[in-house]
Amino acid sequence: MNRSSSLNEQARSLRAALARLNRRLRAEDEDDGVGSTGLSLLGRLLRDGPASATTLATQERLQPQSLTRTLQALEKRALIGRAADASDRRRSTITITAAGVNALRRSVLSRESWLARAMLATLTPTERDLLVIATTLLDRLADAPPEPVEEPM
Repeated sequence: MNRSSSLNEQARSLRAALARLNRRLRAEDEDDGVGSTGLSLLGRLLRDGPASATTLATQERLQPQSLTRTLQALEKRALIGRAADASDRRRSTITITAAGVNALRRSVLSRESWLARAMLATLTPTERDLLVIATTLLDRLADAPPEPVEEPM
């Protein structure tokens, strides 16, 4: 097997494992109907503060139609609030509410609790240490530019 096909196989295997783990973590959420996109938006608002719908769509790489539906659902459940933008009254600024913070925290706690229990039950201490290293590498991959520079052969 040449180097390129081996790297492609590693990438395929990593993507598949991450997808399976993500599905498993989503299954641990309380059935509160917020959904992955809603949780992602709540997390973004909590981390980065108030934002316009356009900014959220760009940051989350969402189509405006998908974002509109999700924002409406979050607003209906009082997980976000909207206020007219001070500089442009046609736009609104979206903020996370206390109920939104609580919903996000419940979801994160549920996912992290399951993951911690699974790591303890399934992995050795050395394997858990390796996950710490892998987490750093995954963060670096997530921050890679859209078109990473290829390594010379």
